[in-house]
Amino acid sequence: MATMLKSEDVAIPSAEDLVERARAMIPVLRSRAKQATAAHKIPDETIAEMKAAGFFRILQPKRWGGYEMHPNVFFSVLKEIAQGCMSTGWVYGVVGCHPYELALFSDKAQAEVWGEDTSVLVSSSYQPVGKVEHAEGGFYLSGRWGFSSGSQHCDWVLLGSLVPPKNEGDAPDMRTFLVPRKDYRIEETWDTFGLQGTGSHDVVIERVFIPDYRTHRAADGFLCTNPGQKENSAPLFSLPWAQIFVRSVSSAALGGTRAAIDAAIKIANDRVSTNTGKASKTDPILMAAIAKAHAQLLEMEATLEASFDKMMAKADRGEPLEMSERALYRYQSSTVVRRCADLVDELMPLLGGRAIYMSSPIIQPWLDINAARAHVANDPNNMAADLVGTLNGQAPSFLFL
Repeated sequence: MATMLKSEDVAIPSAEDLVERARAMIPVLRSRAKQATAAHKIPDETIAEMKAAGFFRILQPKRWGGYEMHPNVFFSVLKEIAQGCMSTGWVYGVVGCHPYELALFSDKAQAEVWGEDTSVLVSSSYQPVGKVEHAEGGFYLSGRWGFSSGSQHCDWVLLGSLVPPKNEGDAPDMRTFLVPRKDYRIEETWDTFGLQGTGSHDVVIERVFIPDYRTHRAADGFLCTNPGQKENSAPLFSLPWAQIFVRSVSSAALGGTRAAIDAAIKIANDRVSTNTGKASKTDPILMAAIAKAHAQLLEMEATLEASFDKMMAKADRGEPLEMSERALYRYQSSTVVRRCADLVDELMPLLGGRAIYMSSPIIQPWLDINAARAHVANDPNNMAADLVGTLNGQAPSFLFL
């Protein structure tokens, strides 16, 4: 029997405390970054420390021991963590946003995950690549999913798949399936040039039964008519799920870019060219590139915060978001990683030969940011048509927004 938690039973830290805890972790995260890269896994002690700091509870319902805080608190913590280690920030962003989606599932599914331990973590892979068979009371699911970040630290996984229609002519039903650790295995396939520490390995399932209540329909996420909203009725959980998720896979690049800018400033302050004898800090082209990166990073961060302030203001008033707003916010998120990559790419050739050594403080953020470009949600070309279309009053063609 699950034990419900009242909001007054949960000691909720302030937003400022949570961000400060994350900021205080930057040095130790930086010191563990090479360990994470080499092991293709975030160190267990880092996950334990983030749990103890309360970071994974920020978007979790209060009735399950969470804080139900403004999304900007979550993203502020994410950026600080990613400044210390972008792989750690990426895993936090992905795994840390899953309590939000789990809150949208049937209450029975929530109780199965959190009923005995509200600190349980959940990984994911939303690629719709699984095989789904209809069954009495649910489905049989099988297949292989890639890119499950942080999966080695998690006891459940969320997997995307298309449910085939029962009737000819009907459209497939996109769903997310919630699966316990005993029903899948992890195959260590993650070998990449960046974000190595995310441990985004493959998840393999060999035909297991998934009850219907442990699925989340994409249509419900789009329409904001999720079954879990009955019990989790706070305005927070009325936001479109996609708006939370897409920012979770772009915002780590903001922290990574801040780390790269700080590294560039340090290199510039210390470097004197052995060829020209000139100090890098007197190079106007390098100074212009650093200034540009700093200013544009602040603009992207301000856009992120303003977007969620607007979304939460409407949620508090019980007003739905316009499709043009949703498409805009989704598009803005999709541009972040490529913009960050361009900014850091511009810095690299201006910092001299020492900057390309693996010991250089700018190398790992540069590699990580460029690796993050590969995520489908970080490709603005996927969202441009819907942004323009919704401005013209047309319905979006892509419903994950």
